[in-house]
Amino acid sequence: MEFFLDTADVKLIKELNKTGLINGITTNPSLVAKSGKNFLEILKEITKIIKGPISAEVTALDTKGMIAEANKLKKISKNIVIKLPLTENGLKACKSLSKRKIKTNVTLCFSAAQALLAAKCGATYISPFVGRLDDIGENGMELIQQIKSVYSNYKNLNTKILVASVRNADHVIKSAIIGADVVTLPPDTLMELYNHPLTKKGLDAFLSDWKKTKQSIV
Repeated sequence: MEFFLDTADVKLIKELNKTGLINGITTNPSLVAKSGKNFLEILKEITKIIKGPISAEVTALDTKGMIAEANKLKKISKNIVIKLPLTENGLKACKSLSKRKIKTNVTLCFSAAQALLAAKCGATYISPFVGRLDDIGENGMELIQQIKSVYSNYKNLNTKILVASVRNADHVIKSAIIGADVVTLPPDTLMELYNHPLTKKGLDAFLSDWKKTKQSIV
């Protein structure tokens, strides 16, 4: 499973990339607005840090506008992935871009039917939002299982499942058990994965015992 970082914070991307765990980046208009910086400049900075896929979302609502924005975004770097909304116009843009071998990430997916449509239009990634489904009392992980089952039935569907709106470590583990291809994580959730109270407790005990020996390795 690949880990993408869901942020437009360049400083955090630089720091967390040192872990060797980051395979790509996802951004969206909300994350960019939070940063307070120019979108294109942020993308240029990120491409200098991350060599894997970097999802950049269009803001146009019409197909022609989406394709025009995609053409501009692709000029930034060869690893830019065009993020499109799961709307009729978004799917039309996805089909057009896919024919040109331009990678796409179809976002705001909330049903297996939507995921099937995106795959038929040649989407590189589909982004189901599990946390937002949980928020309204539905089971987000059930959607991941449905999409995985549907895609597995057809060898000609090559769209990767990119689990989005991830809120906790449980979402990550269940996604891995199901066999999702990618999870995109807010920085706090990524750090949650390697923090465990028993790890800290054990380390504290080891160091306390080592101190008693009055030894030094270097």
